Amino acid sequence: MPLKNKEVQPLARTPEEWAVAARALFSGARAFHGKQIFKWIHARGVLDPQQMSDLPKGLRDALEALELPKTMTIATERRAQDATRKLLVQMKDGATVETVLIPSVTGGPNGLPSPVGEDADAAAAVDEEELDQDRDRDLDLGQEKKRVTQCISTQVGCAMGCVFCASGVAGLKRQMTAEEIVAQVLIGKTRLEPGEDLRNVVLMGMGEPLHNYEETSRALRLLTHPDGVALSNRRVTVSTSGLIPEIARLGKDFQGQIGLAISLHAADDATRSSLMPINKKYPLAKLIDALRAYPLPKRRRITIEYTLVAGNNDTPSEAKKLVRLLRDLPVKVNLIPVNPIEARDYGPPSMEGVLAFQKVLCDAGYSCFIRRRRGDDVSAACGQLVLLGAKPKVRVRPSA
Repeated sequence: MPLKNKEVQPLARTPEEWAVAARALFSGARAFHGKQIFKWIHARGVLDPQQMSDLPKGLRDALEALELPKTMTIATERRAQDATRKLLVQMKDGATVETVLIPSVTGGPNGLPSPVGEDADAAAAVDEEELDQDRDRDLDLGQEKKRVTQCISTQVGCAMGCVFCASGVAGLKRQMTAEEIVAQVLIGKTRLEPGEDLRNVVLMGMGEPLHNYEETSRALRLLTHPDGVALSNRRVTVSTSGLIPEIARLGKDFQGQIGLAISLHAADDATRSSLMPINKKYPLAKLIDALRAYPLPKRRRITIEYTLVAGNNDTPSEAKKLVRLLRDLPVKVNLIPVNPIEARDYGPPSMEGVLAFQKVLCDAGYSCFIRRRRGDDVSAACGQLVLLGAKPKVRVRPSA
């Protein structure tokens, strides 16, 4: 649905909105041209109107004035040793955010077996049976493409203030528009390599997606539109720090079909509030109630993201508390050894400590994955995406 009292920007328009806009731009435009424009942009990734060959020349010329290619440009691209690519993208007003392309890999970190060996970034977006369906489909076609997950941003900066995350060190600068959110995927697809296929999109980059709900929800509808990028709802995951009203709204608006990931990071209110200020407004008991009420389809699970911070939330006793907190919830758990950032002095536990934490959860019957440190050599790993030029408001040291 169109946003109320606000002009919808070109890359955020639906086919129906493009039909109206096309007639306003060019008197000879017809309703079906709206769908054609939408397909050129979102399905084919073409932003140069002169390449939209089935449109009338007069309409192509009129579209030139919208300067679609200038919506977002790549300022820098950094490639990690594991083939993860971090793109610093720039918007029309000069603001920059980061988005990351994460190719799938096989085998576990440090040679460890499954479930450590699963690609937890992909697991955040889809359930394991769908990953198996991907492999079967590719084999039927005679080729197995390398699956790519893209992590995209929804805000310039972040207001949530999670102490282990670089995105919020300078606070929220501005909201991103639906056009800018979607443009990350369009520009990301241009950076795919031969044999790669964008299969999953996770809203886990800079910002809190549900703090920018209207623009985020419009972007979700565009990314899953059958005439556009056409991602399955199951292949899009929204990560939230726990904004309870918006979790309920997301469930209602998308009938629970969009994947939901919760940045939990602690199993008691005191610890969680010290790591995530949002917990003071939406404490754990209310958050768990919201997860129980989320209209999750059968055989689907909520992803619980748990960053392990040495000396704070990483002991087997904390894992046992997490087991009790999550009891009877349909969840899978991603363990994330905290990644280093300049503004914070937090560190990860040893791998032995991570495995001990994981064992408690696995023994309790939970699917529990250890997220790989993908792209950390170019600061593209979880929690490391940063606002260019941002200075931390305060340097935080871990409590004793």
